[in-house]
Amino acid sequence: QVQLVESGGGLVQAGGSLRLSCGASGRTLSRYTMGWFRQAPGKEREFVAAISWFISSTDYADSVKGRFTISRDNAKNTVYLQMNSLKPEDTAVYYCAANILGGMGRSRDGYHYWGQGTQVTVSS
Repeated sequence: QVQLVESGGGLVQAGGSLRLSCGASGRTLSRYTMGWFRQAPGKEREFVAAISWFISSTDYADSVKGRFTISRDNAKNTVYLQMNSLKPEDTAVYYCAANILGGMGRSRDGYHYWGQGTQVTVSS
């Protein structure tokens, strides 16, 4: 079993930055693909970014490409999401997820463990 805990959310003005962290207990994350998803009120949970365990290749949703950066520190068993140039439409609960099979898909169904989420609110 893997327990994922997100932190770093908060309230920020448009154009600002936040860094989300996802820590894990129970197992090492080093062999898992890790992803970030988000869910705004009244909307489906959507893919934001993913990073593979092998060579740390990355994938981003078009809406965040060039503004967000996903990274991992396997020694700290932590994954990060650096969010720059934030927009009001980035407001959502952000979830960290682990894919234990190592694929790089964008579907929620491909991820096996989820955190509880952290709220990000961007004011205009």
